Amino acid sequence: MRAPLHPSARRATAALLTLAAVGLAACGGATRTDTQPAVATGPTGARSAPVPDLAFPVLATKNTTRVASADAVITAAAVARAVYPGGDTVAAPQAVALADRRDWRGALAGAVLMAPPVRAPLLLTDNGEVPAVTAAALDALAPTGLGGPTGAQAIRLGTAASAPGLRGRAVPGNDAATLAANIDQLRSQLAGRPSPSVVVVSADAPSYAMAAAAWAAKSGDPVLFVTRGGVPDPTRQAIALHGRPRIYVLGPATVVAPAVVRQLQALGTVSRIGAPSAAATAVAFARYADGRFGWGVIDPGHGLVVASPTRPADAGAAAPLSASGSYGPLLLTDPKGGLPRAVRDYLLDIRPGYSSDPVRGVYNRAWIVGDARAVTPGAQASIDGLLEIAPVSNRPPQSP
Repeated sequence: MRAPLHPSARRATAALLTLAAVGLAACGGATRTDTQPAVATGPTGARSAPVPDLAFPVLATKNTTRVASADAVITAAAVARAVYPGGDTVAAPQAVALADRRDWRGALAGAVLMAPPVRAPLLLTDNGEVPAVTAAALDALAPTGLGGPTGAQAIRLGTAASAPGLRGRAVPGNDAATLAANIDQLRSQLAGRPSPSVVVVSADAPSYAMAAAAWAAKSGDPVLFVTRGGVPDPTRQAIALHGRPRIYVLGPATVVAPAVVRQLQALGTVSRIGAPSAAATAVAFARYADGRFGWGVIDPGHGLVVASPTRPADAGAAAPLSASGSYGPLLLTDPKGGLPRAVRDYLLDIRPGYSSDPVRGVYNRAWIVGDARAVTPGAQASIDGLLEIAPVSNRPPQSP
């Protein structure tokens, strides 16, 4: 039985065209959804022959590839298809995770299911329905089932719609803390043990929480929620099941108050990763390392993902990009889509260099998540330049 399609045919058509554009961009070509070619003008302003628009550098540059969507539903589908391009059962996921597009917290917590052993990308549903682009992605992904052909193919998180035609497993939760705790319990069951570390974020500050999704997808460390008022009981119980784990609080004291941290200290060893802004906090997380916890990306040769702090659902949707391919942390633009100073300085610090032959060097590469309003073309151009390998003697001075 086919999943019920979203009522907006126009959105579905645009979504499918966007998916095609992303795929072509990743393969070295690109397309666009309009039919009007760019028109060149001569020195006097007279119109000359139309110039074909190849959609570069909007969808791809030499060091970046953009998932050019203004809709998290489309972003999730495009990312899932980029990570699992299909072609045979080896390239198919065991399962997919489904979250509601309005539930950024559920999507954020659900990113942990992309970690081994589940490796489930996240797709988004919409108010009890399955959008056409999500249905198309489900068909293309053809999940094989957890543990074999009789296992669950779709893991439904919270209020997400079910996927008719696929064997499902529901993870209940009427609030963010309960749902995150239940997702953590499922992942621990499938992995055979709880993780030694957990990441705690504020349920009230989405931009500061976003970077946790990428790490959860890579590591299997769950994302659990606190509020301004304290540590909810489901979060306490979830942490207790990890047996006094290392607890990493993401965000400065203005986001997760010292009083909340003191409550967490009764449950395990607490460390804070934070900076004054959401973008600077994401950079701090990208640099951070504590034993086996943390990206520790302080040198060249890495993948990166860049998204807008105004689109928190994109964090969960894009998380599979951080847990596959060139693996790497999530960085954030400023709210207007520009490149913050903290990110620019960080990219300068990890910029690749070579002394004699660039072919022998290492390289950085970035996925850009969102349309031109989420990450401006100017920001993408700056990121591309800062990722470029450069002769060591000509490299600009690094930030202190």
